[in-house]
Amino acid sequence: MVKGIRSLLSGSTYAGALFAYCGALASIPLLPLAMVPGLVWGAAPYGAKAALTLLVWAALLGAVGLARTTRRVLVACARRLLRVPLPDPVAAGTSPNPPGADRWRTPLWLLLHVALGWAGALVSGVLIVAGLVLPGNWLGAEAGVSLFGWSARVEGGWGSWVVAFGCLLLAASACGVVTSTLRRLAPRLLGPSSAERRALAAERERRLAERNRLAHELHDSIGHTLTATTIQAAVAGEVLAADPVAARAALRSIEESARAALEDLDYVLGVLREEKAATAPTRTLADLPELLERLRHAGAVVETELSGELARVQGTLSRAAYRILQEGLTNALRHGAGGPVGVRVAATPDGLELSVVNRTGAPSPTGSGPGVFPTSGHGLPGLAERVRLLHGEIEVGQDGPERWRLAVRLPVRVSA
Repeated sequence: MVKGIRSLLSGSTYAGALFAYCGALASIPLLPLAMVPGLVWGAAPYGAKAALTLLVWAALLGAVGLARTTRRVLVACARRLLRVPLPDPVAAGTSPNPPGADRWRTPLWLLLHVALGWAGALVSGVLIVAGLVLPGNWLGAEAGVSLFGWSARVEGGWGSWVVAFGCLLLAASACGVVTSTLRRLAPRLLGPSSAERRALAAERERRLAERNRLAHELHDSIGHTLTATTIQAAVAGEVLAADPVAARAALRSIEESARAALEDLDYVLGVLREEKAATAPTRTLADLPELLERLRHAGAVVETELSGELARVQGTLSRAAYRILQEGLTNALRHGAGGPVGVRVAATPDGLELSVVNRTGAPSPTGSGPGVFPTSGHGLPGLAERVRLLHGEIEVGQDGPERWRLAVRLPVRVSA
């Protein structure tokens, strides 16, 4: 009971009733068109003409409800006035055509909406008028209301005020019933159909996968850039006086690395803000020489072994291979113990083999200290997930007493 009284004091109850009454008013322009068949049928009884008019009126309302624009407007209004959390209708072309039962949900909602609007407006209107008229001390000794042969008369005094208050309370209750009914019907008739729910779920899964991919891309790009620029800055500081040319080359490499990382960051932030970036930066195996050159400017000794037709490895596989090698080289720079870093890329008719090998130094008994690679963080798990999504194989770990090896094999389709 307390909940019912609270709902009668809530503005959302009357906002929902207003939504219903506006739907009733919006149906009035269709009434003259619905009356045309009855007027043409001149010899028919009045009851038959009224029934025909109602049927044609309902058919016109159903036809209006078939329009996609009508559904969008109704969903937006129901969200605002009924306070029902409804998602936007799936745009045309992004979901399969709805079956017949789903296609007729909006016309059915519109018919029920208009019917409830007219019924609620009539009941609450009569009760409000009665509540204003019945108090006898306003209109004389006695006052009454007559409607459709039914009449009510209340003598003056406090009893008339009690009846008036009761009429107003019933009018508010009628508004509550109309709003509550529409709120129950809205998710079933205006909410997403089963096909639309599948399309929305697929879209959410696609967006989540895209965001996860962007997170990996950003981690790989920024992590590598910070590692490389830190080492390059240290090299530039050491050789600034003795070898200005090498120092300038290191600073130029820092500038190029930072610019590439800023491009990646700008693209990722644009996607996360749901803005359209101008161009999506793509790093592929074709950019591997530039990556290796930046590492050499940082003072690293990189020994490469490239075999197979790498230029024929395209698309997602080429981009993933670049990021895998970038992460492996970043770890070698950050955690390695110096010495040459071996990079091997081999393209075969049925696979792409990648490996990064570097010195780690002798691990300490506690498993920590220089030259020991981390087993936590986002880098290695991100690599493993990337390889798994491409149905590949990955091996990471100690390779002998003082070597760390990252080996990845990816199934490949060589494009023609």
